[in-house]
Formats: sequence, structure tokens, C-alpha cells
Amino acid sequence: MSLLRSGAVAAAAGVHPQTLRYYERRGLLAAPDRSLGGHRRYPAEVVTVLRVIKAAQRLGFTLDEVAELLDGRERRRGSGSGLRARAAAKLTEVEARIADLQAAAATLRAAVDAGCTDLVECAGAAHCPIPFPAPGGDLTGPTGATG
Repeated sequence: MSLLRSGAVAAAAGVHPQTLRYYERRGLLAAPDRSLGGHRRYPAEVVTVLRVIKAAQRLGFTLDEVAELLDGRERRRGSGSGLRARAAAKLTEVEARIADLQAAAATLRAAVDAGCTDLVECAGAAHCPIPFPAPGGDLTGPTGATG
């Protein structure tokens, strides 16, 4: 089995060497073997695990969720049910965030189109499309309707 030092693993995975130690502390990576000189020596497969962790983060999974996925991999090797369920839940979260961002973009477009130049003045103008909290905590939108 080929063993790699921290710097080689980090470079191959595109992460900082400190990331390896952080992931060890978080339980995402097993503590590596040590050379006689005390250097960490990782199996080459760790590079793949690091790439998986970074890819999962880009998809919106937190490190805690990634740890659970990696832990589930050991318990249910081959079933894929843990990933399928978590990916479906994450997809629902991402789609909800996209909808929220699209609504924010539409409101910002309307604010630009309405010529809003000052936030406080805009808040008091009838034509202001930005939803500001009304007395009582409700948000009022461009038509004065709560939403």
C-alpha cells in the first residue's frame, strides 16, 4: 500500500494541509499512521475521500452531514439508501433557496426599475417594491399586501 505525506495528499486533493488535521479532529478522516520521524502518512484512498467531502460541500452538505454520509457508508455499504434520502432532502432545501433568491432578485430588479436611491425614502414611498416590516411585524410588499 502506498502511503503519502500530508503535503502530497493536500496537493492532490486541492486542499490546505491544515484541512487534513481539521477533518481528523471532526472525525471525517481516520488518524493516519506515522512515520518513524513522526510525519503523518495517509493511504492514497484518502485523496478520493477528500474530493468527495469537498464535492458534497459544494452541493450544500454541511460537514456534519458529510460525516453522517461517510459513517452511513460504513454501515450500509452498497445500499445507497442513506445518500438517496439525504440527496432528496438537500435538493428540496436547494430548490427552496433558489426560489427565495429568485424572489429577492425580482424585488431588487423592481427597486432598480422604480428608481429607488435611498432606502429610508423608499420605505416611505408608495411605489417602493421592497418589503419592509409593517407595524406588528408583517412584511408589506409592493402592493401593501402582507406576505
